[in-house]
Amino acid sequence: MVIKILHVEDDESIREIVELALEMAGGFEVVQCHSGEDALTRSLDYIPDVLLLDMMMPGLTGRQTLERLRERPEFVEIPAIFMTARAQPNEMDELRQIGAVDVISKPFDPITLGDQIKAVVG
Repeated sequence: MVIKILHVEDDESIREIVELALEMAGGFEVVQCHSGEDALTRSLDYIPDVLLLDMMMPGLTGRQTLERLRERPEFVEIPAIFMTARAQPNEMDELRQIGAVDVISKPFDPITLGDQIKAVVG
């Protein structure tokens, strides 16, 4: 089974690292978005199995992007994973309250990223 991921990240180098890490892990199809606004557009014709969202981005933040996607019925149940450089315990609790199933701290380990995502998706 291929796990479809909508990855939203404004930093091009991080998008490249995530794409390479998931290609090496195998079993993933990744659609890359450079902003929350881009994700809203791309998601009109792509329904992923999991959302991988950067927290801090210009324009819509990861949280705002998730909130906007959740307005659409087909996105209500899709697991969301946030990636953030500032993973404070209270912030992580807040993200879980709005539907995050996991929070991955940056810098992340590209070798284990695929396994982390698979563990969340099941």
